Amino acid sequence: MAGNRTFKLTLLYILASVVLVIMVAPYVYMVLGSLAPWDQVDRKIIPTELTLKSYKWLFFGGEGVLARPWLRALFNSVFVTLTSTILMMATAILVGYSLAKLRFKGSRFINNVILFQMFYPAIILLIPLFLIIRYFGMYDTYWAMILPKAVNLWAIFMYTNFFRSLPDELLEAAKMDGASQFKIVWRVVLPMSRSITTIIFLFLFMERWVELLWDMLVVNSENMLTLNVLLAQMFGPYGGYPGPMYAASVLLTMPILILFIIFSKNFKDGMQFVLK
Repeated sequence: MAGNRTFKLTLLYILASVVLVIMVAPYVYMVLGSLAPWDQVDRKIIPTELTLKSYKWLFFGGEGVLARPWLRALFNSVFVTLTSTILMMATAILVGYSLAKLRFKGSRFINNVILFQMFYPAIILLIPLFLIIRYFGMYDTYWAMILPKAVNLWAIFMYTNFFRSLPDELLEAAKMDGASQFKIVWRVVLPMSRSITTIIFLFLFMERWVELLWDMLVVNSENMLTLNVLLAQMFGPYGGYPGPMYAASVLLTMPILILFIIFSKNFKDGMQFVLK
């Protein structure tokens, strides 16, 4: 019996290792490609030497190609993503708490509308949103990239379900101590929601960070481009430079990887609630 169990565990470990290698291999290949000499990119899996030439090419140009505003694009991506994520988190927390713990007329209707909108194809609203942005004069501004992404229905849905699982007695005790609703949310509810907040923050940040289509529609000037848009523009005229393409892709994925490493413990705890 023990031997059979050991065999099964060994088989599971081997299978998990194979899956891990398959998932990690493309990223490792991309990183090595960004550090490889240009004559070895896509020719050798493991380069014979490492160089930062591709990264220098991105920021300073070379080979007859002008430098592109990568530092500005990196700032734009960080600023837009963080601002949008914070707004999405704030609206999700307030709306989710209101739907879960406050009793008011129409709350069930609002909750049903949110559920319906979650299954509604978002691309259908692309043109109306673009026309609204143009009408209010926000085209080619940070507002055009931030405001339409300030509300996320999935985050509201997740917070609503989590807040419903919190005991009402705890909130009533805070009210008896004279705490306002905002103070209850800030001092009581949020500290108890650390794990699920980590999950929602990471998913919202990642979703906004990799946004491409909307940013391509609402910005035009070079100083307003995000990393995604700038990278997409490189595929055409700079397709003959695979090393810098890999370097740009590494820069694009690095913040997400760092965040997952920092919040790995809370991410694991939060996933237990999500998978319930």
